[in-house]
Amino acid sequence: MHEESELVTGEAVVLDLRVAKLASRALAMVLDVLVQFALLLGAFFVLMLTVPGEDESLALTLILVFLVLIMVGYPVLFETLSRGRSLGKMAVGLRVVRVDGGPIRFRHALTRALAGFVIDFWALGVFGAVAVIVSLCSSDGRRVGDFLAGTLVVRDRAPESSGFPAIGMPPGLEGWAAQLDLTRLPDDLALASRQFLARFGQLAPEASHALGWKLAQQVGNALGTPVPPGVPPWAFLAAVLAERRNRDHARAVRTYAAQVAAARGHLPPEPVPDRAGYSASAMSTGGQAYAAAQPSPWSAGSGPAEGDAPTPPSGTPAPPAAENPFTPPS
Repeated sequence: MHEESELVTGEAVVLDLRVAKLASRALAMVLDVLVQFALLLGAFFVLMLTVPGEDESLALTLILVFLVLIMVGYPVLFETLSRGRSLGKMAVGLRVVRVDGGPIRFRHALTRALAGFVIDFWALGVFGAVAVIVSLCSSDGRRVGDFLAGTLVVRDRAPESSGFPAIGMPPGLEGWAAQLDLTRLPDDLALASRQFLARFGQLAPEASHALGWKLAQQVGNALGTPVPPGVPPWAFLAAVLAERRNRDHARAVRTYAAQVAAARGHLPPEPVPDRAGYSASAMSTGGQAYAAAQPSPWSAGSGPAEGDAPTPPSGTPAPPAAENPFTPPS
């Protein structure tokens, strides 16, 4: 039974984030400290070779400069460039996020690093005693640096199906979704979209309308494509996530087939990659043929106007699989 945060966004969406507790954070910290210690040894060795032995003041100054750069600059650099993950967090599967679930920026990483160096671990932290005590007293396992920066450390390797219903492809959007370049979609934005769809039926109409269009615009900007006219935001997000899942599954199948073929001593023919880097042969064309032959239920004039609140289709008897409409869980 994993711990979940009780964070709520400004749009009244509860975030199901698996909070990283003390044990996993301590392991990530140990790995980061080992990396920093190796960097300090390398810097000290370089100084011994380049700085004259009689100039002790210069050597001491350079040692202090390298100490601060490595102890503070290392976490700031990695957490900023990798959107909240240092090398230790990558190995353990953790990520630093804002308290609203969004990705951290440079100012968050700098605040955490400075607080970690001065308060949590080294200068005044009694080798991490302060961080341990504060983390144990916090329900989310946050240390002083997290409170000052407004951040939270969560587990980044939660199973995709844990706590989330399966997302189906809305009918009529199969061909459109097959042309998207999904490699440009950030993982945190995909997670936020999935959480929105999972709690669509639990939100007030005003909140679901505002948050849905906000997420749809962010996803559209990331993919370089606007929301198609007449398509509700929930259907747009569902099409993107369903296509992303289908391509991931197809890639996993191709990888397994290639490994089996290699083990048997022969390799399969090279697939032709599409725009998103996935095999065109692995893409299902049945939905595209259906979409070309049938009028789209989201064509302009048939769906809700862009300014209206999205209205999911009401529950009806399940049609055939190719025509099964996506209905957000209530």
